[in-house]
Amino acid sequence: MAKVFVTGATGYLGVPLVAELLKRGHDVTSLVRAGRSAPGNYVTGDALNPSTFASHIAKCDTLVHLVGTPKPAPWKAKQFQEVDLKALEASLAAAIEAKVRHFIFLSVAQPAPVMRDYIAIRQECERQIRAADLNATFVRPWYVLGPNHWWPVMLIPFYKLAEHIPSWRETAARLGLVRRQEMIDALIWAVENPAMGIRIFDVKRIRNLHSVP
Repeated sequence: MAKVFVTGATGYLGVPLVAELLKRGHDVTSLVRAGRSAPGNYVTGDALNPSTFASHIAKCDTLVHLVGTPKPAPWKAKQFQEVDLKALEASLAAAIEAKVRHFIFLSVAQPAPVMRDYIAIRQECERQIRAADLNATFVRPWYVLGPNHWWPVMLIPFYKLAEHIPSWRETAARLGLVRRQEMIDALIWAVENPAMGIRIFDVKRIRNLHSVP
């Protein structure tokens, strides 16, 4: 049984992740905003202010950081700076203070020809985690299909075509679509199999871990 602290626990990935972790018998503490709650243990705090939650991380083996701007878009560059980066810095400071053994970070597939501001912030987050010398897993999806997130399904025929064109094949694979359940399975696997050093789950690895019992 792992002791896990989850930020972004009430979000698109956080809700099913917490539910599955609890189902598998893990001890989960969720960070939530005022007025919100989560199954299992939860702490009310500000994801941008480590002093509001850092003391609750000390008892945990693993921190899963999922906080980010909902539905990222090119015009949200300011939010990436003020929310995504600041939240990572807060969680990282708290994890360092608590000597967390494994830091799991929801990043993004890279490089890519679009969403440059978003990718740049995620790269900076990864850089800071590396500099902290923590054992960490970077999970790098491109787009996660699921409830209210189905529109890219129409692009699947183009992905299939790109697989047969040598100059497009690698990019199509790196920026492939994954399903929400595949993401949850990959995150669960990361929790239950802690990294030593830095480990990266790209789209291919996320899909493969979906089939691992």
